[in-house]
Amino acid sequence: MLGWLFSPSCPCDSAAKAWIEERLEWLAGEFDDSAFSGRPVVLPTPEFFPDAYDGSKKTVRRLLDRVCEYMDVVPDLITLKFVADAGKIWLENEAGHYLPGAAGTYEESERKFIIRIDKSGLDDPMGLVGTIAHELAHVRLLGESRIMREVFDNEVLTDLAVVHFGLGIFLANTPRNWDSQYTKWPDTDLLKPEYLTPPMFGWALAHLAWFRGEEQPEWARHLNGNARANLKQGLRYLLTTRDSWYRPPSLRRGSR
Repeated sequence: MLGWLFSPSCPCDSAAKAWIEERLEWLAGEFDDSAFSGRPVVLPTPEFFPDAYDGSKKTVRRLLDRVCEYMDVVPDLITLKFVADAGKIWLENEAGHYLPGAAGTYEESERKFIIRIDKSGLDDPMGLVGTIAHELAHVRLLGESRIMREVFDNEVLTDLAVVHFGLGIFLANTPRNWDSQYTKWPDTDLLKPEYLTPPMFGWALAHLAWFRGEEQPEWARHLNGNARANLKQGLRYLLTTRDSWYRPPSLRRGSR
């Protein structure tokens, strides 16, 4: 309530801020039809997910096909498999902190893309949408040879691509906020996370609202409290300062 008393600020650090702006512009060059250019923002509502869901393999497959539609992936190219107890495999970073296992994985075969889903996440369909969207973003980026798996920002870029296609709400509400294992942002001493952090989602989603001319985006009510706060902070900063390399077309002429 007292936010107006304080100067607006970007929710993430300077290295993450610059990376998000640069990669959002790159994504726009790769995929011109996106939520930033007018596609609907996909919401966790029956309008976008009208199918009944009971956690069965059949309904998970139906959910995947629905997300394929929103990510512009041909469903027949995807083989869906299920794994048990993937979360029991824990990694440890250089600080000695345990890191949780992945909720889904992506693999390329000779003719199809294989997505594996951890059975432990099947009771949360909207969280599952985020997992599926992330793996399908791998299809769009790696499967279509737009990036190499070895690039330093593979996973964070994959999360950002989900925002680009309009499904960022699902990941922002259940972020895989892993600590960095061994990496830093290039030419900095700042740690680079494995996946987008909540503040980074806030900055990316703030750009989405900014591009859509939405000072109070209706879709923000579907974000949880922390995610919504990060969005509001980022959007307030953008509306006040316009401090971003990635700007709406109407603002690209003239000074920054």
